[in-house]
Amino acid sequence: MNVINTDKAPGAIGPYSQGFEVNDLAFVSGQLPVNPETGEVPVGIAAQAEQSCKNVGAILEAAGFGFDTVFKTTCFLADMADFAAFNEIYAKYFISKPARSCVAVKQLPKEVLCEIEAIAVKKNN
Repeated sequence: MNVINTDKAPGAIGPYSQGFEVNDLAFVSGQLPVNPETGEVPVGIAAQAEQSCKNVGAILEAAGFGFDTVFKTTCFLADMADFAAFNEIYAKYFISKPARSCVAVKQLPKEVLCEIEAIAVKKNN
């Protein structure tokens, strides 16, 4: 097992890692929409979905994976009323249409509107 760590995504705010690589799989921890350079959270679901996707992408890239290798995501929304707007941004990144669960939760850390976690597999050459 190898820890995935990059300064291009926010650091963990608890006792966990940004991700792990195990054999040919990458497990990316749930990514909040925190800008890793400023620590700020953008306003609105579209901007937050965009930042969460970018954070997932940075962790994938740090381990040699890409969005096209993601086969499973779990998405958390603070409000299902944001589902359509979230999907519009999500679809720009996860073009391979991985298997997905999307659930509404009572509250997310830092009172953000969304969080995304992912599992990816290395491509065979």
